[in-house]
Amino acid sequence: MQPGQRASRVGRNEIERGRRMQMKAHFSRLASLIPTKERLALPSLLDQSTSYIRQLKQRLEELRKRREKLQGDRAVIEEQRDSLMLPVLAIREVGSALEINLITGVNQNCLLYEIFSVLREEGAEVLTASCSTVGSRTFYSIYSQTIKGSCCTRLGQGRQLTGGN
Repeated sequence: MQPGQRASRVGRNEIERGRRMQMKAHFSRLASLIPTKERLALPSLLDQSTSYIRQLKQRLEELRKRREKLQGDRAVIEEQRDSLMLPVLAIREVGSALEINLITGVNQNCLLYEIFSVLREEGAEVLTASCSTVGSRTFYSIYSQTIKGSCCTRLGQGRQLTGGN
């Protein structure tokens, strides 16, 4: 054998030794990721690994389906909660000005004309009214000016301000 061939053969042997060491490190890493109690031979390790990966894929699919179902259930629960939400009425009187704030669920019908009727009966004139929806809540703001005396006495007392769904 010639010296040049010997050097190339030694180089190839070193490369092959490095490749084997690298493969050994990869298989060792793979073995550390597989839940097993005993040390496995290489063919068993590969079988266990493929089986474990299939189990993980199946579990992942089950969890995805469960998440989708829970998200659907959550949407139904939120919708039911919103339909059961009682309206919140806040009235603030400052001098002859009257500010009325009403918060309802987004799926509840608010009968604003009833609020306006009560204000007129009590001697108030509606100046502005606005409505905005944020998430599952609807916010109504009504600003009025009282014409005669105080009109807060009857507003919101003994009246249902929201209609049925």
